[in-house]
Amino acid sequence: MAYTVKEILHLEVAPALGCTEPVAIALATAAAASIFKDETPDHIEIWVDPNIYKNGLAVIIPGTGGLNGLDTAAALGALCGDASLGLEALEPITEEGVERACKFKEESRVTVHLLADQKGIYVKALLTFKEHQVEAIIEGVHDNITGITMDGEPITDSPLVKAKQAQKADVFKLEDFIKKLTLDDLIDMISDLDDDDFAFLKEGITYNMRLADYGLKHGSGLGVGLTLERLARLKILTRDMILSARIITSAASDARMGGIKLPAMSSGGSGNHGLTAILPIYAVSKFIDCDEKTLLEAIALSHLVTAYVKAQTGRLSAVCGCSVAAGAGATAGTTYLMGGTSSQMAGAITNITEDLAGIICDGAKSGCALKLATAAGTAVQAALFAIHGVNVHSTDGIIGTSPEQTMQNIGTLSTQGMIDTDRTILKIMLEKHFASASN
Repeated sequence: MAYTVKEILHLEVAPALGCTEPVAIALATAAAASIFKDETPDHIEIWVDPNIYKNGLAVIIPGTGGLNGLDTAAALGALCGDASLGLEALEPITEEGVERACKFKEESRVTVHLLADQKGIYVKALLTFKEHQVEAIIEGVHDNITGITMDGEPITDSPLVKAKQAQKADVFKLEDFIKKLTLDDLIDMISDLDDDDFAFLKEGITYNMRLADYGLKHGSGLGVGLTLERLARLKILTRDMILSARIITSAASDARMGGIKLPAMSSGGSGNHGLTAILPIYAVSKFIDCDEKTLLEAIALSHLVTAYVKAQTGRLSAVCGCSVAAGAGATAGTTYLMGGTSSQMAGAITNITEDLAGIICDGAKSGCALKLATAAGTAVQAALFAIHGVNVHSTDGIIGTSPEQTMQNIGTLSTQGMIDTDRTILKIMLEKHFASASN
């Protein structure tokens, strides 16, 4: 089955409120709770795969005033969430709802289980309502609700399940399709964008710049973006296109990872991927002569390349996808924006891969803003290098003889080479978490 650029953007790019791992947990519990809309569950039990656990452990949940935790996300979803909103399921939460969820959690009514051997994205939520039990399962993709059961019997007429399954069944086919494409194929797709696509891509800039502006104004999270901005004002750093890309991308991550209740336009199932795929290109556009159409085409290419790499690596892994997937998208898009050829885009992708392939994913948290600053700046640098004839050779390390092979090698590294690394990262995080909880 072939997919159009419109279909790829529809499946891979969407608004997401908060880090998508705790949101997936909240979505699962909200979906189960929707069966008994006006009732409070007696108990919530969730099972999650290692990467959902890793990314949901420490990141702040939006609208909670700084709270984190998988159990918190589960309680919020069940008591306040709206599963019909997908990755924006926590949009309805209020201060009163947060207080209810905290009390529910403090009464030891939420149990979290780690499925250590589970592969791929997986969340199972089991909610107990007096004599009834409702179960909801998410698999493969953060908002792919594959089933809801009550007392072991499938609820086949659930419009929620039907809608999500109809939408997300194509994602798995899309990954098989996009893996077979070349970089030139992805570039050729750009010519098929229509006015609705351009409007959607422009909306992505609006979403993500709103987060960046908030981060720069308030110094949310670690305040990476605001600090870089201050260093530029003090003339300690030079405000060139590389620094500008770093400033707005990290500022947006500061706000998002700091729990600010503003959605990001995600890419490849991740809000931080969306920030990295869009904002460096937007920053560069302020330094060169380009029209809006070219800017939006460059961002579309960035999303397509990000989707290609994610199809190789899987949705979550031990490798930082913001660096190797969205970073590859951003550098290809930046090269396109600056009038680069397809061979120069290929060179930019190999440049950033050689530079950032070793960055690990150690969970979602405020420190991700540092990684996004690195990815954004390096994406612009890799594009500039490629345009000026600096290209990593195929004899170097994991670099392939083509951009496709290079991106496939990143997939092999992620899915085969770093399995033990991922386990070790989670082991370290769990030891820290339980040591802190016992103090």
